[in-house]
Amino acid sequence: MSKNMKELVDLMIERGILKTPQFINAFLKVDRKYFVPVEFENDIYTDAPLPIGKNQTISQPSTVAFMIELLSPKKADKILDIGSGSGWSTALLCEIVGKKGMVTGVERIDEIVKQGKSNLAKFNFGKECIIKKADKNIGIQGAKFDKILVSASARKLPDELIKQLNINGKLVIPIQNSIFEFEKISDTMIKSREFPGFVFVPLIYERLI
Repeated sequence: MSKNMKELVDLMIERGILKTPQFINAFLKVDRKYFVPVEFENDIYTDAPLPIGKNQTISQPSTVAFMIELLSPKKADKILDIGSGSGWSTALLCEIVGKKGMVTGVERIDEIVKQGKSNLAKFNFGKECIIKKADKNIGIQGAKFDKILVSASARKLPDELIKQLNINGKLVIPIQNSIFEFEKISDTMIKSREFPGFVFVPLIYERLI
């Protein structure tokens, strides 16, 4: 088990999961310790998901790294982070996009929203980086994003999220037991890649419809 964030990052680099310099830098700056409940402090740097309450988890670090590498966020991107949980993925994305970008994390469970906001407040990201309560729809209706990251498993691709993507935008989402990368080439053309062999908590909005 890694003893600190540097060791964990080095492990993910060694395994070929974390590759991009600006993403490596974000993982080093946004330490996982700020997003893990105190009762799991001995497991912070284990490459495994950990409970954060209400049957939710903070994802396995290597899975977060893999999904961010697929998403390919860049400076000034406008990003939607669905299922922001304790706020780690939102904070990592905020670090990557910088002050000219914007990251909106959405989460359904009130206690987890509160936890995520509290954790995000430990960093100086400013008003461009927020977590808010999700409504009954998936994503943010009427908004457009350069990138969308989803950290819970859908039964099928939610068409609403494709509509919320800008042209040349990317959606990274778990569907059943695979992670998919969708790239919006045009309003009628979507390019996709599938990466099987993952397990996530279910996307909550699907249990309400």
